Amino acid sequence: MDTVNDGRWVTDGGLETDLIFNHGADLPEFAAFPLVEDDAGAALLESYYSAYAEIAAAAGAGLLVETPTWRANPDWAARIGYDAAALDRANRVAVDLVRRVTERADTDKVLVSGIVGPRGDGYVAGGADPDEAADYHSAQIASFRAAGVDLVHVMTMTEPAEAIGVARAAHAERLPVAVSFTVETDGRLPDGTSLRDAVAQVDAAASPEWYGVNCAHPTHVALALDGGDWQERLVFLRPNTSTMSHEELDAMEELDAGDLPQLVSSAGDVRDQLPSLRVLGGCCGTDSRHVAAMWGVGPQTLT
Repeated sequence: MDTVNDGRWVTDGGLETDLIFNHGADLPEFAAFPLVEDDAGAALLESYYSAYAEIAAAAGAGLLVETPTWRANPDWAARIGYDAAALDRANRVAVDLVRRVTERADTDKVLVSGIVGPRGDGYVAGGADPDEAADYHSAQIASFRAAGVDLVHVMTMTEPAEAIGVARAAHAERLPVAVSFTVETDGRLPDGTSLRDAVAQVDAAASPEWYGVNCAHPTHVALALDGGDWQERLVFLRPNTSTMSHEELDAMEELDAGDLPQLVSSAGDVRDQLPSLRVLGGCCGTDSRHVAAMWGVGPQTLT
């Protein structure tokens, strides 16, 4: 069976921002996972993911489809009325939905990734205990294991401790795991840790299979790179299209679609510094047009 190390992989863009601003979807608490449970929501998600399947086919790359479950953990789910049983069901149904997309994809290289998000706000470093984080995230990861994901990907980590906990929980379920940190405009994690040190700390405690960066513009990611051997651990890149800070983005009421040529160029610069990269998609503000352009199969302007 293929793994992330076997080739290049297209993944999706900024799911939640795309659905809210471009498709008019109502996502209370920024949670997309409830959409999997009704016909209209499921159809919207399948259409969304199918665009990336087309990009993968055009690029001659594999397709890594990641579940719409960034908010599908107990604290956030409780805010919109989900108890533990309902949340387990939603996480499993989410895996089934993205697997349907892979089954129809025009490529023989497909992977299904179960997405884990932070317990707290994705832009704020709240602090965490690795053991507590492992216990907290274990239920979602167990749901993914039962549904048959190929890997777990925890995104938008703001500090090392929670990342350690998620990696431990994934390995307890015998699942490979990718850890993606986010960085601020200075290239450091929201808690002030350098990306280099964050990778070193998590590697020493939990040794995930892969690392990445998400929810930051490529020009911000570039500031985190120093040419060291540790960069070989960076395999996933899912950038924002906006150059704004997280604080500025959090206050925005309109979508900042950014400058597409700048995104493509700066993402290319990061890729040049990271020959280990295998997975490329987008994060906040991006949609299939941005991802297609970064893969060289789309237009260089947005209309």
